[in-house]
Amino acid sequence: MTSKKSLATSLLSLSTGLLLTLSAAGGATASPRTPQESDGPRIASTTVASLTAASYWTSDRMRSAIPGDVLAEKAAARQINKGKTLDGITDRGSSTKIAGTSGRTKTTALHTNEKPVNHIGKVFFTLNGLNYVCSGSSVTAANKSTVSTAGHCLNAGPGAFASNFIFVPAYKDGAAPLGKWPAKALFAPKEWTASGNMQYDTGFAVVEKVGAKNLADVAGAVGVAFSQPRGLTYKAFGYPAATPFTGQTLVSCYGKAGNDAINPQFKTQGIPCDMTGGASGGPWLLQNGASTQVGYQNSVNSYGYGSRSTAMYGPYWGAIIQQVYNRASAAA
Repeated sequence: MTSKKSLATSLLSLSTGLLLTLSAAGGATASPRTPQESDGPRIASTTVASLTAASYWTSDRMRSAIPGDVLAEKAAARQINKGKTLDGITDRGSSTKIAGTSGRTKTTALHTNEKPVNHIGKVFFTLNGLNYVCSGSSVTAANKSTVSTAGHCLNAGPGAFASNFIFVPAYKDGAAPLGKWPAKALFAPKEWTASGNMQYDTGFAVVEKVGAKNLADVAGAVGVAFSQPRGLTYKAFGYPAATPFTGQTLVSCYGKAGNDAINPQFKTQGIPCDMTGGASGGPWLLQNGASTQVGYQNSVNSYGYGSRSTAMYGPYWGAIIQQVYNRASAAA
């Protein structure tokens, strides 16, 4: 993980400066659509050449990949500089639930070291000629081949989509025990791909079969939930890479979510967490009884403030992100 001191300092002078991380198991939910959402799906997508992606990612390239949080930092800085407000967008849907396999849960302080979890792994990709690494998770889907991650882990926001995109479930110490799964299509909200809107920093990748098997049949899949109440409790997973972490093992954080008071225009929520870059895109799993979707994924690691951040922020998963998920889940 490269040092972010100078960037974080400049961002904090604008009231920002960013890091990232998280993942585990659940279902899907949403609430009634509002008039502001009547203009149809806001989805951007691309097909990806997948034949050489797995061979491209050697152990050396995986270990030397740049943590993808730097991409989120740039997107956040651009949004702050524009003074962009998001009040015109309402993102509520009706409660929707799609069940998936269960994951490990364990309460933590700021972070806990975890054993590998099959459906959680690392995401590797190339963007603008550079190799990056994030975290991700296999999510339940009609095609049994869908991976969730942060929007900045598959699209520059705004800008090009990634190439050489693979998902490595249950990654540990450079090993890919369940294989390397190359993406054949990438999906993200247009609010992310067109303007880097941090409110929608989520993306989904549809991966190829490996050994004639679907991803979910090999690694399992976490259920997903949408349009849940704010302020719930989550367990987040990811592969942080900056000191004191190495990026080679899975880490988790646990806590009650609260709104981002530094940049409220992002409309994100944060939990107590000290994970660093590389954890971007890891899943947030619902933990408390205030939601009926306990164990379901309901966000991803997006950003934190400064190199010693004690909170991780993630986007609210409402109707627009659900539209993107639905499109990816149904893709052949």
